[in-house]
Amino acid sequence: MSRFSRRGFLGTGSAMVMAPSFLGACGPKAAQPTAAAEPLPDNPFLTWFGVDEGTLRVVMGELTARGADWADIYFQHSRTTRASLEDGIIGEASSKVEQGVGLRCVIGDQVGYAFTEDLSLGAMTGAARTAAAIAKGGGTPVPEHFTAGALGGHYVLAVPWGEVGITERLPLLSRCEAIVKAKDPAVSKVRVSWYDLDERVMVVGLDGHIQVDRRPMSRLWVSLTAEKDGVSQSNRSNLAGRRGLDWYTEERLQQVCAEAVDRTMVLFEARRPPAGELPVVLQAGASGILLHEAVGHGLEADFNRKGTSIYADKLGTSIAPDFVTIVDDGTQDGERGALNVDDEGNPTEKTVLVEDGVLRSYLHDRISAKHYGVAATGSGRRESYKHVVMPRMRSTYMLDGPHTRDEIIASVDKGIIAETFTNGQVQIGAGDFTFYIKNGWLIEGGKVTAPIKDCNIIGNGPEALSKVTMAADDFKLDTGGWTCGKDGQGVPVSQGLPTVLVSSMTVGGTSA
Repeated sequence: MSRFSRRGFLGTGSAMVMAPSFLGACGPKAAQPTAAAEPLPDNPFLTWFGVDEGTLRVVMGELTARGADWADIYFQHSRTTRASLEDGIIGEASSKVEQGVGLRCVIGDQVGYAFTEDLSLGAMTGAARTAAAIAKGGGTPVPEHFTAGALGGHYVLAVPWGEVGITERLPLLSRCEAIVKAKDPAVSKVRVSWYDLDERVMVVGLDGHIQVDRRPMSRLWVSLTAEKDGVSQSNRSNLAGRRGLDWYTEERLQQVCAEAVDRTMVLFEARRPPAGELPVVLQAGASGILLHEAVGHGLEADFNRKGTSIYADKLGTSIAPDFVTIVDDGTQDGERGALNVDDEGNPTEKTVLVEDGVLRSYLHDRISAKHYGVAATGSGRRESYKHVVMPRMRSTYMLDGPHTRDEIIASVDKGIIAETFTNGQVQIGAGDFTFYIKNGWLIEGGKVTAPIKDCNIIGNGPEALSKVTMAADDFKLDTGGWTCGKDGQGVPVSQGLPTVLVSSMTVGGTSA
């Protein structure tokens, strides 16, 4: 890796320091049999990261030497493996190991932050002094001892990814390619991509608490191109989660390949819908992306604490129909958005954001929780040790409503179903959004009549939420490999939705 020089404080009050890459003996000493069922090491900071309790006390002492309301040290060791297959040829098969530590000093709402890839005492104390530069007072007492909490159990793997050989992954790619090609002779090109992660983290807090976690992740991505009469169409599907190799069964491979083929082949028959203000039915599952982007971000507490969210003054008020309940959940076993603890070491939970239409809570990290005088919701997240913590979603979804999908379809005289989404843009504060629909369906006279493609839906999140007039009892959690972006950081998330009717949104299609 490249070497970087120390940077000064950023405009937001944070500071960062980058040191040479460290890939030596401070990684895991031995592979463990499972992610969550393994016994906790007697000294996890020594076993997992090659540092002892005395080192932690010295580093924490430097981090709090000028005073601190809170301070923490975040260790991370990750091993990622990627592979891809295209036209029967393995185009990539690589592994990467990354390790480092981030150090945070909190004074009120201000954060001093530094990180280093070098886990030597000199490098960590140097980074700690940089992070502590925001403070001006006297020192804060350092714990005499550090106590480790138990490992959580939301993602137990029979075999951790760190113990799986690359040759055991490649047959999955070849099998998917064969399945796709056998499903339709019009398929002309297939690309299958693979990613997995074996990650260990340790959060050391000023309160003397240590929380460790071993976090797996995997994703299988199938994309293809088909040709008919000189016309080409492309689409894709993917599976993801905190899952092991044994989760990728023949049934699931058939499922993801069938979705990719079906989504592609229907495009040959599809057309653009009429443009204008139309009822929009959000398909159960992947349509949760609209809930995540257009509503969920506005409920993250930092936006509300700073007054930039439209929901900043709406706690305890009705923001949706009384059959709408929205939660953000980190406790779903094996799902991409699941967490045993957040990146501040706080236990995760199922947070009810909107209950029976009433806004009940924001998503809090430690800073926003103190600001509002409430408990943290286990929503403090970061992309890696190189990044500061902020409130983030985990798995955001709406609970079942009182209607059925058939009732919803029958109630629409002229509208569309939004089924799969590609990209979109959202103004988080106001909630204005534009989403691109890759696949969908036209509804005419209460019946689904024809496939549609390549159209935008445009609206405002809070307004769309208030226009939800029906919600079905067919909730589906999407298993795709969603990554949420915020302030330059990406974190894995899940999302879901039952079939939902929004009475009116702007549809960008052809002229009516």
